[in-house]
Amino acid sequence: MSKLQPVRGTHDLLPEDARRHRHIVDTGLRVSQRYGFGEIETPIFEFTDVFKRTLGEASDVVSKEMYTFTDRGGEELTLRPEGTASVCRALITGGLTQNLPAKFYYQGPMFRYERPQKGRMRQFHQIGIELLGAAEPQADIEVIACGADILDAIGVLSRTTLELNTLGDTDSRKAYRAALVEYFGDHRDALSEDSRRRLELNPLRILDSKDEGDRRLVEHAPSFDDYLNDYSRDFFAAVTAGLDALGVGYHRNTRLVRGLDYYCHTTFEFVTDALGAQGTVMAGGRYDGLVETMGGPAIPGVGWAAGIERLALLVEGVADPARPVAIVPVGAGSEIEALKLAHRLRRAGHAVEHGYSGNVGKRLKRASKVGARVALILGEDELARGAVQLRDLDAGTQDEAALDRIEESLARFR
Repeated sequence: MSKLQPVRGTHDLLPEDARRHRHIVDTGLRVSQRYGFGEIETPIFEFTDVFKRTLGEASDVVSKEMYTFTDRGGEELTLRPEGTASVCRALITGGLTQNLPAKFYYQGPMFRYERPQKGRMRQFHQIGIELLGAAEPQADIEVIACGADILDAIGVLSRTTLELNTLGDTDSRKAYRAALVEYFGDHRDALSEDSRRRLELNPLRILDSKDEGDRRLVEHAPSFDDYLNDYSRDFFAAVTAGLDALGVGYHRNTRLVRGLDYYCHTTFEFVTDALGAQGTVMAGGRYDGLVETMGGPAIPGVGWAAGIERLALLVEGVADPARPVAIVPVGAGSEIEALKLAHRLRRAGHAVEHGYSGNVGKRLKRASKVGARVALILGEDELARGAVQLRDLDAGTQDEAALDRIEESLARFR
């Protein structure tokens, strides 16, 4: 019989990993709340159409990567590959479209069937924010600034670069799309198979192709800036002016694109060179046509998502949890009092390690192993006079302390 293993592309969050994961999730929530974002949690699976409509049936995610299944009732369901579509679906079905702008922070697992790599799993986790109902460039500025503040709060902003671009409005995109189709059409035979397919469906995606032959063609492709109308130029100028005013540094990357038609104006990524090929840790942009594509009203939106696994690889240290107090009963007659004391101290806010068996020596050894700061030794003689022995495990000293005032005695160790 083979050994039990996690499914390929999944992993267990053991206590140290879980602490880093929780640090990122909690920091993201704390910072985003300062910007007025409220927490939302959507189901892990949705009707498949939620993602087919939003990601496009020809996208790699839909055609190659989604975990789709038919349930016992005959419904076609999909484990969510990303969070934005679910949040927009919740906006529509939750009756929230009359109370705009709406601002959401989310976190949780996502699922994509792809080749596992460092920082890229088949079940991975994201944090993200969505700002729905604000068409002004100030919304883009706020979303990017919030992202930068979260990266700064978890200690990784200095190891990333913000790459920024504009996709213009619908008219600008149509004009640029036509120029790309003409240019790449003249070089069709030199394109990769994937990019020949993209040429018919979403030619902007050719600009971020990883194929070397495609990249050589992209170097000489028309520039989006030449096809931006005045409105699009003014919108992007307002975004960059706002980021400048806030001191958020960025690098213009004119090849940074999103392939689907509902994306427009601002697109951005925070990238790092510390993770090899998987360099994007946070990515987002404006998607004014998405809610309408899903069957809702025409509601503008802008947001981002960040991969927790990738961020965790960049986090250099997370504060250790509070060191516990160890309870060490001496003899069977002290066990119940030890149990009561542990319960009392936990309710007072202390972390308590209560060994379940063994003599004093073994229990003190375990106390040291789990990093306890202090041990309370409960002998029957001490308990008879309302006292315990308090041992400072760092200093190696030991004193008697009154049981009814033990919280005061422990205050200096917190």
